[in-house]
Amino acid sequence: MKLLFALTHRATHLIVFFLFSTQSFANDVHHCASASPMTFGILPFVSTEQLVVRFTPLVDYLSQQLNTTVRIETAPNFVEFSRRTAEDQRYDILFTAPHFYPSAEKSGYQLIASVDSPGMRALIVVPKKSSIKTLQDLRGKRMATVDVYSLSSLLVKKYLAENGIDPDKDLEIISTPTHNASLLSAYHGITDASALMQPPYAAAEPQVRDNMRIIAKTQRAPHIPISVGSRINQACTTEISNLLLNMASTDAGKNVLKHNRFSGFKLANADDYKKIKVLMLH
Repeated sequence: MKLLFALTHRATHLIVFFLFSTQSFANDVHHCASASPMTFGILPFVSTEQLVVRFTPLVDYLSQQLNTTVRIETAPNFVEFSRRTAEDQRYDILFTAPHFYPSAEKSGYQLIASVDSPGMRALIVVPKKSSIKTLQDLRGKRMATVDVYSLSSLLVKKYLAENGIDPDKDLEIISTPTHNASLLSAYHGITDASALMQPPYAAAEPQVRDNMRIIAKTQRAPHIPISVGSRINQACTTEISNLLLNMASTDAGKNVLKHNRFSGFKLANADDYKKIKVLMLH
Protein backbone atom coordinates (compact mmCIF):
# COMPACT_ATOMS: atom_id res chain seq x y z
CA MET A 1 0.00 0.00 0.00
CA LYS A 2 2.80 2.40 0.90
CA LEU A 3 4.58 1.50 -2.34
CA LEU A 4 1.40 2.17 -4.36
CA PHE A 5 0.96 5.59 -2.67
CA ALA A 6 4.58 6.50 -3.32
CA LEU A 7 4.33 5.56 -7.00
CA THR A 8 1.04 7.43 -7.39
CA HIS A 9 2.45 10.51 -5.62
CA ARG A 10 5.54 10.45 -7.81
CA ALA A 11 3.46 10.02 -10.97
CA THR A 12 1.36 13.04 -9.99
CA HIS A 13 4.49 15.17 -9.63
CA LEU A 14 5.74 13.99 -13.00
CA ILE A 15 2.44 14.90 -14.64
CA VAL A 16 2.44 18.37 -13.05
CA PHE A 17 6.06 18.89 -14.06
CA PHE A 18 5.27 17.79 -17.61
CA LEU A 19 2.32 20.18 -17.83
CA PHE A 20 4.35 23.14 -16.60
CA SER A 21 7.24 22.23 -18.87
CA THR A 22 4.93 21.98 -21.86
CA GLN A 23 3.38 25.36 -21.04
CA SER A 24 6.82 26.92 -20.66
CA PHE A 25 7.91 25.47 -23.98
CA ALA A 26 4.75 26.81 -25.65
CA ASN A 27 5.47 30.28 -24.31
CA ASP A 28 8.95 30.14 -25.81
CA VAL A 29 7.74 29.26 -29.31
CA HIS A 30 8.58 31.98 -31.84
CA HIS A 31 6.68 32.32 -35.09
CA CYS A 32 8.87 34.79 -36.99
CA ALA A 33 11.96 32.63 -37.51
CA SER A 34 10.86 31.61 -41.00
CA ALA A 35 10.76 35.28 -42.05
CA SER A 36 14.35 36.00 -40.97
CA PRO A 37 15.87 38.39 -41.80
CA MET A 38 13.03 40.90 -41.49
CA THR A 39 13.27 44.40 -42.94
CA PHE A 40 12.05 47.28 -40.77
CA GLY A 41 11.23 50.09 -43.21
CA ILE A 42 11.37 53.55 -41.63
CA LEU A 43 10.23 56.74 -43.32
CA PRO A 44 13.24 59.09 -43.86
CA PHE A 45 11.80 61.86 -41.66
CA VAL A 46 15.18 62.54 -40.02
CA SER A 47 18.73 62.12 -41.29
CA THR A 48 20.01 58.59 -41.82
CA GLU A 49 22.44 58.98 -38.91
CA GLN A 50 19.70 60.10 -36.53
CA LEU A 51 17.38 57.40 -37.76
CA VAL A 52 19.96 54.71 -36.98
CA VAL A 53 20.64 56.13 -33.52
CA ARG A 54 16.96 56.42 -32.64
CA PHE A 55 15.71 53.11 -34.04
CA THR A 56 18.59 50.68 -33.51
CA PRO A 57 17.49 49.99 -29.89
CA LEU A 58 13.97 49.14 -31.12
CA VAL A 59 15.26 46.89 -33.89
CA ASP A 60 17.61 45.13 -31.47
CA TYR A 61 14.72 44.66 -29.04
CA LEU A 62 12.53 43.14 -31.74
CA SER A 63 15.33 40.86 -32.91
CA GLN A 64 15.91 39.58 -29.39
CA GLN A 65 12.27 39.14 -28.42
CA LEU A 66 11.21 37.57 -31.72
CA ASN A 67 14.30 35.37 -31.87
CA THR A 68 15.03 36.51 -35.41
CA THR A 69 17.06 39.14 -37.27
CA VAL A 70 15.48 42.53 -37.94
CA ARG A 71 17.29 45.11 -40.08
CA ILE A 72 16.69 48.82 -40.59
CA GLU A 73 16.11 50.15 -44.08
CA THR A 74 14.96 53.54 -45.35
CA ALA A 75 14.98 55.42 -48.67
CA PRO A 76 16.51 58.62 -50.10
CA ASN A 77 13.22 60.52 -49.91
CA PHE A 78 9.50 60.24 -49.18
CA VAL A 79 8.50 59.49 -52.77
CA GLU A 80 10.95 56.61 -53.15
CA PHE A 81 10.01 55.22 -49.73
CA SER A 82 6.34 55.25 -50.71
CA ARG A 83 7.15 53.59 -54.05
CA ARG A 84 9.21 50.85 -52.39
CA THR A 85 6.34 50.27 -49.99
CA ALA A 86 3.53 50.08 -52.53
CA GLU A 87 5.20 48.70 -55.65
CA ASP A 88 8.05 46.58 -54.27
CA GLN A 89 6.45 45.63 -50.94
CA ARG A 90 10.01 45.85 -49.73
CA TYR A 91 9.44 46.18 -46.01
CA ASP A 92 8.27 43.49 -43.59
CA ILE A 93 7.57 45.91 -40.72
CA LEU A 94 6.54 49.39 -41.82
CA PHE A 95 6.93 52.69 -39.96
CA THR A 96 5.45 55.20 -42.38
CA ALA A 97 3.66 58.54 -42.51
CA PRO A 98 -0.03 58.48 -41.53
CA HIS A 99 -1.16 59.69 -44.97
CA PHE A 100 0.93 57.00 -46.70
CA TYR A 101 -0.77 54.12 -44.89
CA PRO A 102 -3.93 53.85 -47.07
CA SER A 103 -1.70 53.22 -50.09
CA ALA A 104 0.31 50.66 -48.12
CA GLU A 105 -2.90 48.90 -47.07
CA LYS A 106 -3.92 48.52 -50.71
CA SER A 107 -0.58 46.81 -51.29
CA GLY A 108 -1.27 44.22 -48.62
CA TYR A 109 0.11 45.79 -45.44
CA GLN A 110 -1.81 45.00 -42.25
CA LEU A 111 -2.13 47.60 -39.50
CA ILE A 112 -1.08 46.22 -36.11
CA ALA A 113 -0.45 49.28 -33.91
CA SER A 114 0.28 52.99 -33.78
CA VAL A 115 2.34 55.23 -31.58
CA ASP A 116 0.34 55.83 -28.39
CA SER A 117 -0.51 59.52 -28.68
CA PRO A 118 -3.62 61.66 -29.27
CA GLY A 119 -2.08 62.67 -32.60
CA MET A 120 0.46 64.99 -34.18
CA ARG A 121 0.41 68.63 -35.20
CA ALA A 122 2.63 70.54 -37.58
CA LEU A 123 4.22 73.74 -36.30
CA ILE A 124 5.46 76.95 -37.85
CA VAL A 125 8.39 78.37 -35.92
CA VAL A 126 10.62 81.43 -36.22
CA PRO A 127 13.73 82.65 -34.39
CA LYS A 128 12.89 84.34 -31.09
CA LYS A 129 14.40 87.62 -32.29
CA SER A 130 12.35 87.58 -35.49
CA SER A 131 9.89 90.37 -36.21
CA ILE A 132 7.42 87.75 -37.45
CA LYS A 133 4.63 87.47 -34.88
CA THR A 134 1.63 86.12 -36.79
CA LEU A 135 0.83 84.14 -39.91
CA GLN A 136 0.12 87.32 -41.83
CA ASP A 137 3.71 88.41 -41.22
CA LEU A 138 4.84 85.47 -43.37
CA ARG A 139 3.74 87.23 -46.56
CA GLY A 140 6.76 87.83 -48.77
CA LYS A 141 8.98 85.69 -46.50
CA ARG A 142 10.85 82.42 -47.03
CA MET A 143 9.71 79.35 -45.09
CA ALA A 144 11.49 75.99 -44.96
CA THR A 145 9.40 72.83 -45.00
CA VAL A 146 10.07 69.11 -45.13
CA ASP A 147 9.55 67.09 -48.33
CA VAL A 148 6.63 68.46 -50.34
CA TYR A 149 4.82 65.13 -49.86
CA SER A 150 5.33 65.07 -46.09
CA LEU A 151 2.42 65.29 -43.68
CA SER A 152 3.82 68.49 -42.17
CA SER A 153 3.91 70.23 -45.56
CA LEU A 154 0.35 69.19 -46.34
CA LEU A 155 -0.95 70.24 -42.93
CA VAL A 156 0.84 73.60 -43.04
CA LYS A 157 -0.27 74.45 -46.57
CA LYS A 158 -3.85 73.64 -45.64
CA TYR A 159 -3.58 75.76 -42.50
CA LEU A 160 -2.14 78.71 -44.43
CA ALA A 161 -4.91 78.51 -47.03
CA GLU A 162 -7.57 78.41 -44.31
CA ASN A 163 -6.11 81.63 -42.92
CA GLY A 164 -6.14 83.50 -46.21
CA ILE A 165 -2.54 82.90 -47.25
CA ASP A 166 -1.81 81.29 -50.61
CA PRO A 167 1.21 79.03 -49.97
CA ASP A 168 2.10 79.12 -53.67
CA LYS A 169 1.98 82.89 -54.10
CA ASP A 170 2.17 84.78 -50.81
CA LEU A 171 5.48 83.34 -49.58
CA GLU A 172 8.39 81.29 -50.86
CA ILE A 173 8.48 77.71 -49.63
CA ILE A 174 11.85 75.98 -49.53
CA SER A 175 11.81 72.16 -49.38
CA THR A 176 14.39 70.45 -47.17
CA PRO A 177 15.10 66.71 -46.77
CA THR A 178 14.22 66.31 -43.07
CA HIS A 179 12.46 67.96 -40.14
CA ASN A 180 15.77 68.89 -38.56
CA ALA A 181 16.98 70.44 -41.80
CA SER A 182 13.84 72.53 -41.93
CA LEU A 183 14.24 73.68 -38.33
CA LEU A 184 17.93 74.51 -38.70
CA SER A 185 17.22 76.51 -41.83
CA ALA A 186 15.36 79.17 -39.85
CA TYR A 187 17.62 78.78 -36.81
CA HIS A 188 20.66 79.70 -38.93
CA GLY A 189 18.83 82.47 -40.75
CA ILE A 190 18.75 80.78 -44.15
CA THR A 191 14.96 81.13 -44.16
CA ASP A 192 12.63 83.34 -42.14
CA ALA A 193 10.51 80.49 -40.76
CA SER A 194 10.34 76.71 -40.58
CA ALA A 195 7.52 74.19 -40.72
CA LEU A 196 7.87 70.74 -39.14
CA MET A 197 5.98 68.18 -37.07
CA GLN A 198 5.74 68.69 -33.31
CA PRO A 199 7.54 65.46 -32.21
CA PRO A 200 10.80 66.25 -34.07
CA TYR A 201 10.65 69.81 -32.77
CA ALA A 202 10.27 68.56 -29.19
CA ALA A 203 13.24 66.25 -29.74
CA ALA A 204 15.50 68.98 -31.14
CA GLU A 205 18.59 70.18 -29.29
CA PRO A 206 17.57 72.46 -26.38
CA GLN A 207 19.90 75.19 -27.64
CA VAL A 208 18.02 75.26 -30.94
CA ARG A 209 14.53 74.90 -29.51
CA ASP A 210 15.10 77.52 -26.81
CA ASN A 211 15.97 80.08 -29.46
CA MET A 212 12.86 79.50 -31.54
CA ARG A 213 9.26 80.62 -31.13
CA ILE A 214 6.07 78.84 -32.25
CA ILE A 215 3.71 81.11 -34.18
CA ALA A 216 1.19 78.52 -35.39
CA LYS A 217 -0.06 74.98 -34.74
CA THR A 218 -2.13 73.04 -37.26
CA GLN A 219 -4.94 70.61 -36.49
CA ARG A 220 -4.02 67.12 -35.33
CA ALA A 221 -3.54 64.06 -37.51
CA PRO A 222 -3.27 60.43 -36.32
CA HIS A 223 0.17 59.36 -35.12
CA ILE A 224 2.54 57.00 -36.94
CA PRO A 225 1.02 53.61 -37.91
CA ILE A 226 2.91 50.33 -37.64
CA SER A 227 2.01 47.62 -40.15
CA VAL A 228 3.41 44.37 -41.52
CA GLY A 229 3.78 43.16 -45.09
CA SER A 230 2.07 40.20 -46.73
CA ARG A 231 5.20 38.03 -46.46
CA ILE A 232 4.68 37.80 -42.69
CA ASN A 233 2.40 34.97 -41.56
CA GLN A 234 -0.48 35.64 -39.18
CA ALA A 235 1.15 33.97 -36.18
CA CYS A 236 4.24 36.15 -36.58
CA THR A 237 2.04 39.22 -37.12
CA THR A 238 0.25 38.55 -33.84
CA GLU A 239 3.56 38.04 -32.04
CA ILE A 240 4.93 41.37 -33.31
CA SER A 241 1.70 43.16 -32.42
CA ASN A 242 1.60 41.76 -28.88
CA LEU A 243 5.25 42.64 -28.37
CA LEU A 244 4.73 46.27 -29.40
CA LEU A 245 1.50 46.70 -27.45
CA ASN A 246 3.14 45.44 -24.25
CA MET A 247 6.46 47.29 -24.53
CA ALA A 248 5.49 50.03 -22.10
CA SER A 249 4.76 47.45 -19.39
CA THR A 250 8.36 46.23 -19.10
CA ASP A 251 11.51 48.02 -17.96
CA ALA A 252 13.41 46.88 -21.05
CA GLY A 253 10.62 48.09 -23.29
CA LYS A 254 10.41 51.47 -21.57
CA ASN A 255 14.15 52.01 -22.02
CA VAL A 256 13.82 51.34 -25.74
CA LEU A 257 10.84 53.68 -26.11
CA LYS A 258 12.80 56.56 -24.59
CA HIS A 259 15.02 56.77 -27.67
CA ASN A 260 12.06 58.06 -29.68
CA ARG A 261 10.22 59.79 -26.85
CA PHE A 262 7.33 57.33 -27.31
CA SER A 263 5.06 56.47 -24.38
CA GLY A 264 4.27 53.16 -26.05
CA PHE A 265 2.14 51.65 -28.81
CA LYS A 266 -1.61 51.11 -28.97
CA LEU A 267 -4.21 49.38 -31.12
CA ALA A 268 -4.99 51.38 -34.24
CA ASN A 269 -7.97 51.79 -36.56
CA ALA A 270 -7.32 51.85 -40.31
CA ASP A 271 -10.32 54.15 -40.82
CA ASP A 272 -8.52 56.91 -38.89
CA TYR A 273 -5.83 56.98 -41.56
CA LYS A 274 -8.31 56.91 -44.43
CA LYS A 275 -9.88 60.06 -42.97
CA ILE A 276 -6.62 61.96 -43.52
CA LYS A 277 -7.46 62.26 -47.22
CA VAL A 278 -10.72 63.94 -46.28
CA LEU A 279 -8.86 66.16 -43.80
CA MET A 280 -6.55 67.35 -46.58
CA LEU A 281 -9.36 68.06 -49.03
CA HIS A 282 -11.47 70.26 -46.74
